[in-house]
Amino acid sequence: MEFPDLGKHCSEKTCKQLDFLPITCDACQQDFCKDHFTFAAHRCPFAFKKDIQVPVCPLCSSPVPVKKGELPDVVVGEHMDRDCKYNPGKSREKIFTHRCSREGCKRKEMLQVVCDVCNGSFCLRHRHPLDHDCKQGGRPPSRTG
Repeated sequence: MEFPDLGKHCSEKTCKQLDFLPITCDACQQDFCKDHFTFAAHRCPFAFKKDIQVPVCPLCSSPVPVKKGELPDVVVGEHMDRDCKYNPGKSREKIFTHRCSREGCKRKEMLQVVCDVCNGSFCLRHRHPLDHDCKQGGRPPSRTG
């Protein structure tokens, strides 16, 4: 062999495969092959240091910080009892507020679409002057022009 020091053996006891591109575990600092580099694959005893998860409140969808040694379920429960901004009595904020100005149309849009000719607010279906029978400024522009 020309390069006896090239590569490293996998630290997994059942594998010991010679790998020329070994991956070093962030937590336990041992070298592993592509099959055993994950925390679960080599049953890393220090995985808890790197596997940090932030629980999210199921009511208000905000992250709840958890200190080391605390149980996430207990902390989220306390958040829901004290600090949660969710108010079940309050109705949700309406998003579709801009109603179409065309006669007979009841559609509402999230963003206001204003006609440049008559300055009316219309839905996406009636946004063009020909679609809402625009009368301001004379006749509407032709379909070809």
